[in-house]
Amino acid sequence: MSRLQEHPIVDFKRGKEVTIYFNGKPIKAYEGETVAAALYAAGIRVFSRSFRFHRPRGFFCAIGKCSACMMEVDGIPNVRICKVYVRDGMQIKTQNAYPSAENDALAIFDRIIDRFFPHGSHYKKFTASKTLREIATKQMRKVAGIGEFPKSLPKEEADYEEINADIAIVGGGPAGLSAAIYAGRLGAKVVLMDENPYLGGQLIKQTHRFFGSGEHYAGTRGIRIAEILTKEVREIENVDIRTETKVFGIYGKTVAAVEKDRKLLKVNAKKIIIATGAYERTLIFENNDLPGVYGAGGVQTLMNVYGVKPGNRGLIVGSGNVGLILSYQLLQAGVDVAAIVEAMPFIGGYFVHAAKVRRLGVPIYTRHTILKALGEKKVEGAIIVELDEKWRPIEGTEKEIECDFICVAVGLSPAHELLYQAGCEMKFVPELGGLVPIRNKYGETTAEGVYVAGDVAGIEEATAAMMEGRIAGLDAAIKLGYGDEEAVKLRDKIVGELEEFRRGPFGERILRGLEKVVR
Repeated sequence: MSRLQEHPIVDFKRGKEVTIYFNGKPIKAYEGETVAAALYAAGIRVFSRSFRFHRPRGFFCAIGKCSACMMEVDGIPNVRICKVYVRDGMQIKTQNAYPSAENDALAIFDRIIDRFFPHGSHYKKFTASKTLREIATKQMRKVAGIGEFPKSLPKEEADYEEINADIAIVGGGPAGLSAAIYAGRLGAKVVLMDENPYLGGQLIKQTHRFFGSGEHYAGTRGIRIAEILTKEVREIENVDIRTETKVFGIYGKTVAAVEKDRKLLKVNAKKIIIATGAYERTLIFENNDLPGVYGAGGVQTLMNVYGVKPGNRGLIVGSGNVGLILSYQLLQAGVDVAAIVEAMPFIGGYFVHAAKVRRLGVPIYTRHTILKALGEKKVEGAIIVELDEKWRPIEGTEKEIECDFICVAVGLSPAHELLYQAGCEMKFVPELGGLVPIRNKYGETTAEGVYVAGDVAGIEEATAAMMEGRIAGLDAAIKLGYGDEEAVKLRDKIVGELEEFRRGPFGERILRGLEKVVR
């Protein structure tokens, strides 16, 4: 049984039971869960096939940032099913496979295609005859396609709304919520937009207790912090909350979005706060694309939000706080953790987290990495190997790990795309996770009136994200004429608290990165 019936921390309140149809087969699902979660709970692991080699693809990120779960939904192709919620009678079909993604006859390409068509050779072949080229191109595009266009336009009613606001906030995670609360309390008219049907971002999947001070929710579980912030923001009348709203563009001070896939929103704002968070990195190793290789956050979503077990025995790659906390969360849910592997010669996360999983019998292999995932259509094991001082695998140290899924917990990259579109000056800063904007200490970027807060400003802990959100919300509101001297003092007080927080044992790297971008 893939669905968790009991959990020591989380009470899974499943919605009404409904039936969806996957390639014509009825699947039991519950309202409030995504199509991806429902299919996974039903034992379906192969969601799609790769374009060129038709290799199997499965669940990975659960936040709509990859293409592994794209399917046809109610006749609409190329839908990321990890972001679509089930409805009774929904029709889901796999794409780019014959007869299905699970049993794809075209998978033979994975074994033979490079013999006849080495990568890039299609630019040189079929050039002698125009007729032959047109025929060959048409057939290759069919084979490498990702779905077919609907044969008729869907009969759906669309709507349009224009909103004028003081501050538009993109992202309803810890940073965006904090910004909305503090700006809203000063009286600013705020529009808060998030693509999910809930607020809280990554907090809703965190079952562990946070460190820090009481003011920053020390001793409180992430899922509870999400509830607290959501309650606070909903109590502020001048904060207009728009969930299931995808922002696709920023044009000057206008934010363009689609609400519930049916309504086009045009939000005219005087200030914009971008708090879009981050997405997971992956790792290069043989068979890293097999169904059963997941991002750590994807597993947390599947397990802690929808109550679906990712498997029976997992291998964790990465011993930062995410990998260590995930290991403990898996054990909480009754899932065995075979091992944690870490390429560095030391554990990357807090000692308290490492000690906890070690006490529970989970071995941690430092100076090791994953060499290969085993299996044909899904993960059936893994090979790990020891690394020398130059990060090269040491021959003869290979070890086979018995597992049915692999969690990649090797860091995050800021979701920076809207910042580029807004005209912010960007810089690649490894210490902050990748491309981040140049800004001042209040979070205002080089694009005047555009602020940044949270992981999109640099990968840190949720505590830092909440403080950055508070600072950005206060500064934006103050510059619009809201608040008084007390508001200025509060903003500057939080700036000082954030600086103090970053002086902790894990803040050195962050401070080095901030020196490169904070002006």
